[in-house]
Amino acid sequence: MFLGEYKHSLDPKGRLALPAKFRAKLKEGAIITRGLDRCLFVFGKTEWEKLAEKLAALPLAQANSRAFSRLMLAGASDVELDGQGRILVPDYLREYAGLSKTAIIAGVMNRLEVWDEKSWTQYKSRTESASDDIAEQLGALGI
Repeated sequence: MFLGEYKHSLDPKGRLALPAKFRAKLKEGAIITRGLDRCLFVFGKTEWEKLAEKLAALPLAQANSRAFSRLMLAGASDVELDGQGRILVPDYLREYAGLSKTAIIAGVMNRLEVWDEKSWTQYKSRTESASDDIAEQLGALGI
């Protein structure tokens, strides 16, 4: 399980060091792809395979299914950790997420999310200010 929030810098080549506590879970490689809310998702191989199976099962005839599958699959890239625990974030994904020098890596259960620091701060501020409303809506779902 991935949990926590960490600040790391991207080097000029687009390499991003992952938190040391997550590296063992990703040592066999990972997949990085476009996420939601203009962040990137990083999945370990096993979690990625589970998601890919679910995406493959979506109805091809529905436009939203095709669009979501394209977002997740066409933007995906295999990445491996180098000796210093870094992954290379492809240019097109750095551009999608607006990544500059500093990124926030958030552990969100089965995946990591990679955010531009400014975008993360804005997102977190909005979410925190709406937390009572969010909790009430999720309470209706039994959470």
